[in-house]
Amino acid sequence: MRRVDLHAREGEETGFCLMNIPTLELPSLLPYAGTCFAARPKKRAVSAACTPSQNHILAALPAEEYERLLPDLESVALPVGSTVYGADERERHLYFLTAGLVARFYVTASGASAEFAVTGREGVIGVAALLGGGSTPSRAVVLNAGHAYRLPSTLLKEEIRHDSALLRLLLRYVHALIAQTGQNAVCNRHHSLEQQLCRWILSCLDRLGSNELVMTHELIAHMLGVRREGVTEAAGRLQHAGLIHCGRGRIAVLDRPGLEARTCECYAVVKRECDRMLPELRRRELYITTRLRPPLFAW
Repeated sequence: MRRVDLHAREGEETGFCLMNIPTLELPSLLPYAGTCFAARPKKRAVSAACTPSQNHILAALPAEEYERLLPDLESVALPVGSTVYGADERERHLYFLTAGLVARFYVTASGASAEFAVTGREGVIGVAALLGGGSTPSRAVVLNAGHAYRLPSTLLKEEIRHDSALLRLLLRYVHALIAQTGQNAVCNRHHSLEQQLCRWILSCLDRLGSNELVMTHELIAHMLGVRREGVTEAAGRLQHAGLIHCGRGRIAVLDRPGLEARTCECYAVVKRECDRMLPELRRRELYITTRLRPPLFAW
């Protein structure tokens, strides 16, 4: 297992340059257009104590297979606002998140944007390499600073040849990701903005293992593809009901059962499908939560 500086190899395409999208203004997400982040020790997004087993897919591997993959895993910091993969960029690595939150979204020619899936420590970024397409027209951007371990996509050929446990877990995760993408499309078309906001907050917190989301209303509006004023109004109603508390760039959940009751069925459908397709991940998380960490909201 190696820890790498993203700029250590001159000319290497790491995929961690900030997006340069002149038609899309995301000041809270993109502090400096064109800026690149390096994983320097003094500016690590998370503690060096992160281990690959904090990713649920890697944690669900048999011990022998987990140990076999360790030498090929590279430790990478994920600064907030950095781009893991841009649109149509070849996905040369699989990024197994151990902390943080990455949004997958699409930007139209007019500059409008909409998120269709979020990934945290339960999943991986770079599945296009697994499916054979190599790239996608969407983008993957870090919403909450975190950490990942990346695996060269070239090693997938060997995993496919041997029908490994990693391959089977990745395919199940892709199934869960497709379910999330499809359900989000239905939600965005048929449910109210307040219900969408509840679903989005709950989904993000599940993947962060927290009850607080560090996110501005403007950024949430970009992810949902709606006006910021609409997000502010919906959040205000939820706060008035005592379900959340909104601070400066932060949303804290005060009454999670109440928030779940306020959302549409889409949140439960996606969560249930993820639990069904990834039972090993669920069992492993429950074990780790019970033995090593205080209770979290994550799967």
